[in-house]
Amino acid sequence: MGTCSTQAYGEAWYWDTRYSNESSSFDWYQKYPSLAPLIHLYIPHRHHPVLVVGCGNSAFSQDMVDDGYEDVVNIDISSVVIDAMRNKYSTRPQLKYMTMDVRDMSAFQTGSFDAIVDKGTLDSLLCGNNSRQNAVKMLEEVWRVLKDKGVYILITYGAPIYRLNLLKDSCLWTIKLHVIEKLVLEESAEHPKWKLTDPVPLDGDGSSVETVLGKNPDVHYVYICTKDESLKAGPKHEVIVE
Repeated sequence: MGTCSTQAYGEAWYWDTRYSNESSSFDWYQKYPSLAPLIHLYIPHRHHPVLVVGCGNSAFSQDMVDDGYEDVVNIDISSVVIDAMRNKYSTRPQLKYMTMDVRDMSAFQTGSFDAIVDKGTLDSLLCGNNSRQNAVKMLEEVWRVLKDKGVYILITYGAPIYRLNLLKDSCLWTIKLHVIEKLVLEESAEHPKWKLTDPVPLDGDGSSVETVLGKNPDVHYVYICTKDESLKAGPKHEVIVE
C-alpha cells in the first residue's frame, strides 16, 4: 500500500469537515499543466465525456475545460465541496458536479465515460478502514462506467509493487505506466529521470521500474488502465502490461 496512516478518508463527514474549513483550491499530486501532455495523449477527443473522481476543490477540471474539453463530470463524496464547486462554476455548462461515492456510482449507466481521471482518490481509500475491500469496490465501479477501450488514468504515489496486484485482482485492464517528477523542475540544467509521455518498461511484478529509475525515485506514478472486455475470454483475472 505504501506509506500512509489510517484516516477516515472514505467517510463523507471527514471531507465535509475539511472542506468547510478550507476554501482555497488545492490540487493533490499534480496540477493540470504538468499532466496535460498525458491527458492529450490518452484523451485525444475533446468532446468525449470525462469523469473526474474525488474532485475536491481542485482547479484541474476547470483547466481541462479551458483546454477545450467539452464534457467534464466531477464527483466527490462531500456535498459541502460539491455545492461550493457547483456555485463557483455555475456559468460553465461543460463542468458538472455531483455528490457521489466512487464505490457506488449506480447513478451512471455502464459504459458512460471514455476516460476517468483519479488524482489521489484510490490512495485515500487505501489509507482508510477496510482499505482493500473499498479499493476493489471503487475499481470495479470505475471499470463498469468506462466504455470498452476507455481509460482510467490513475495518478498515485504507489509504486508498482503496491499497485499492480490490486489493479490485477480487481478488473481486466491493459496497463501502461508513466512517471512524473513530484516537483516539476524549473528551467534548469536538470532533466527529469524519464520523459513523461514515454511509457516506462513494465513487467509482471513491476521490478523493471526500479531497474530503470532506481530505488525510491521521487516521482508520482501514472497508470494508464485501458478497459479491455476482450480479455474476458481468457483467465478470470489477467493484466497485460506494456
